[in-house]
Amino acid sequence: MKAGKRIAECQKLVEKNKLYEAKEALEIIEKMPKAKFDETVELHVKLGVDSKHADQQVRGTTVLPHGTGKTLKVLVFAKGPKAEEAEKAGADFVGAEELIPKIEKENWFDYDVIVATPDMMGVVGRLGKVLGPKGLMPNPKSGTVTMDVTKAINEIKSGKVEYRLDKTNIIHLGFGKVSFGAKKLLENYDAIMGAIIKAKPAAAKGQYIKSVSISTTMGPGLYIDQK
Repeated sequence: MKAGKRIAECQKLVEKNKLYEAKEALEIIEKMPKAKFDETVELHVKLGVDSKHADQQVRGTTVLPHGTGKTLKVLVFAKGPKAEEAEKAGADFVGAEELIPKIEKENWFDYDVIVATPDMMGVVGRLGKVLGPKGLMPNPKSGTVTMDVTKAINEIKSGKVEYRLDKTNIIHLGFGKVSFGAKKLLENYDAIMGAIIKAKPAAAKGQYIKSVSISTTMGPGLYIDQK
């Protein structure tokens, strides 16, 4: 089935302007004609906050019950015993200052998440201009600046996701693969939505969750009735 025809078939299953229950929306996604690859199921949450204000930032992490369907590669900045601990815990890459030129000059980005011990942040900070725009900068709020590198690596490998607002006050993230099926996807959806609701800033006024939609990588969006 050609992509254009497949997308048209997918769109036929979605009612315009309808608010779906999350379970129903995921069951529709499960019924959609499949792409040639296992599509990611994406979540888009518009929040009633202003990300320009520090006290209205929404950012955090949660571990999805069924993971994301993608095994993430982890780079750890650490030295001595902590570097050895990171290697034992299953880090894909471990290093220190010697990695700076490789990242800066060779555009080396063969990893998905960076973890750093606090003493290494002076080194990692020199890469801020390179890592920041890619969302790779380690951060204590996301648990990626820590002395407990084993815990950080285990959580990332078992399906920890980070959620954060973009400049338009929307959170975008993948929370599984189409092949998971509606039941597992719903459990992942509930976990991430629960975390976002719990992270509501005290300074947020009025309606917190403005809109929620889910879609596959190449499929139409379905709006969720988030009561």
